[in-house]
Amino acid sequence: MDNKCSKYEGLFIFSDEETLKEHVAQCEECRAEQDKMDKVSALIDEVKFHYYKKRKMMPKLRAVCAVALLLFSTLTLGIAVNDEDLMDTIRYGETLSAEDLGFPVDSYGLLMVDE
Repeated sequence: MDNKCSKYEGLFIFSDEETLKEHVAQCEECRAEQDKMDKVSALIDEVKFHYYKKRKMMPKLRAVCAVALLLFSTLTLGIAVNDEDLMDTIRYGETLSAEDLGFPVDSYGLLMVDE
């Protein structure tokens, strides 16, 4: 029957660091487990820089997109408001009629149809 130590996980999660260090110094199996955890931690530290570098670019990219959208909408609305021909044709609350579009109409404003 194997008498393996199963305290490492409990000590790692629930106890303080000093208690874990004392147990790892005494127990060979937990020391091997701690070595594995240290290697994983070293790998994470090695990759962490590349991960955070990509994460730092996202806010800058979002800001550039927001400024571009704001600039585009400002220019588009500015052109639409300052265009005299467009403003003479369409006013707020008015709609274009068939006569405005160049279709032949009768005295009631309905489209004239030849029989």
